[in-house]
Amino acid sequence: MLHLLGVNLPDQKLVQYALPLFYGIGQKTALKVLATLSIHKTCKIADLSEPQVNQLSTLLSDMKIESDLRKQIRANIMHHRSIGSYVGRRHAMGLPVRGQNTRNNAKTARRLNGRWLKAEKREYSSSTRSIIPSTDSPFESFFNRKWF
Repeated sequence: MLHLLGVNLPDQKLVQYALPLFYGIGQKTALKVLATLSIHKTCKIADLSEPQVNQLSTLLSDMKIESDLRKQIRANIMHHRSIGSYVGRRHAMGLPVRGQNTRNNAKTARRLNGRWLKAEKREYSSSTRSIIPSTDSPFESFFNRKWF
């Protein structure tokens, strides 16, 4: 196995099918990378020479993949939520963001967008409740809530 930038690539896989194991690289991007490095489509990971592996690692290190891409996506979602846009509110409620139907088939969106809700709930655990009651009345907390 070739360990490249934190990802294990199996030796017997073709390079064009092994590159999408990186988060942020799909089939089209993998084919573009192969074209820029002039690697044949039927080349396997075990058949790559040492200079080709070095070229591949330098090219991939310049791209935004793996944790950098995850951080950017998370920051974009948090930006939408902080400015109170429609997309941010849909993310916050765990609903489909891109106009999908919600009547029957929003299970996937609830599962994916629900991760953000679970992270917020972990921050404010119910076991560490304050003994001192808040000075705000229930009506004040209702009207001071951020709706949009």
